[in-house]
Amino acid sequence: MTRPHAVVAGAGIGGLTAAIALHRRGWRVTVCERAPEPPTTGAGIGLAPNALRALDAIGVDAARAAGSAVPATMGVRRSDGRWLTRAETSYMAARYGMPPIAVPRPAFTAALAAALPPQALCYGTTVTGVDDAADRPTVRTAEGPDLRADLVVAADGIHSPLRRAHFPAHPGLHYLGETAWRTLVHAPDLRIPSMSETWGRGERFGVTPLADGRFYLYATALAPAGTRSADPRAELRHRFGSWHDPIPALLDRVGRFDPADVLQNDLYDLAAPLPRLHHGRIAWIGDAAHAMAPNLGQGGCQAIEDAVVLAHLLPAGDTAGTGHDGEAVPAALAAYTAARRARTDAVRRRARRVGRLGALRNPLAAAARDLAVRATPNRLALRGMDDLFNGFRLPDRTNGSRRERRVTPG
Repeated sequence: MTRPHAVVAGAGIGGLTAAIALHRRGWRVTVCERAPEPPTTGAGIGLAPNALRALDAIGVDAARAAGSAVPATMGVRRSDGRWLTRAETSYMAARYGMPPIAVPRPAFTAALAAALPPQALCYGTTVTGVDDAADRPTVRTAEGPDLRADLVVAADGIHSPLRRAHFPAHPGLHYLGETAWRTLVHAPDLRIPSMSETWGRGERFGVTPLADGRFYLYATALAPAGTRSADPRAELRHRFGSWHDPIPALLDRVGRFDPADVLQNDLYDLAAPLPRLHHGRIAWIGDAAHAMAPNLGQGGCQAIEDAVVLAHLLPAGDTAGTGHDGEAVPAALAAYTAARRARTDAVRRRARRVGRLGALRNPLAAAARDLAVRATPNRLALRGMDDLFNGFRLPDRTNGSRRERRVTPG
């Protein structure tokens, strides 16, 4: 029996998770990544309980694979250090079955890649297009050769060329009015136990402890698209150096060895939802499908959910008679759109709203925001995250004439 072949465009977190999930469903997988080699630098990523449940469904233990940190508390502060809201992660673990964790992004992607057969990973290979997407697609690459596939997973990022090619009428990306800096710093002596985001007026600063003594830092500021500073460390110190401890001490260690270690990106989300998350035998996942603001920490988490649900709905590759060469794959992709489109668009819209709240610049509006957040009981505020953290489900699937029961991890 010939196993069905899936080509994944992009070796980010979503693409690698999809490749693992499909590989474990019996598919032959080829991952095409335009970068010449796996990333060795980068920032961090938070994995919320919904993403951890999705990874558990395909047998991936993120904490064991990449190391992790579980902060004692999580919350939002003012620039003078006063807490607006704060939750114990022990309470979150009791409520959701597990706490959120933070991992270094390069270590996590390396761990995901290691779960695949080495021959599945093709670095330095750029997907330039997909022909005959409704039949058995041909994947074109800049380097060649072309690849025949039974399924193409478009995990090619926020600027997804495949999205633009197959949804030409879609309005594309929407600039959120903010630029963001991200970096990792080594500061085990600071012993910071909390994951926090601090809100100023039109500016925010986040601190996330990692397991190896480093901290993932991020900052945002309202700025025209394309605004750049020649010295990002000086820019961050200018904007945030007078904020509460330990922000100044952390900034002292930013870019100490190489200013290029500070990544800066303008923030965009998708201007409108895609009409569907598939076209023929192409399925879009992650930022390619529903680029969202990072304000809920759900961009990578939703990509992981996408990948696991997609593989779950597809016919098993190592079972005779699954019909991967007939109507089973298109039917599964339609089911994938039905299962994921509403949830991911709701998260996208919610992330945009939270970003607008955090980026308020008017002093009176910012003060009213802070008062409202502080007046909300912490447990009530956390309850508002239930739909995110408890929202992952594996939908029912039909395999031929046999209906398989829903599987809900956790």
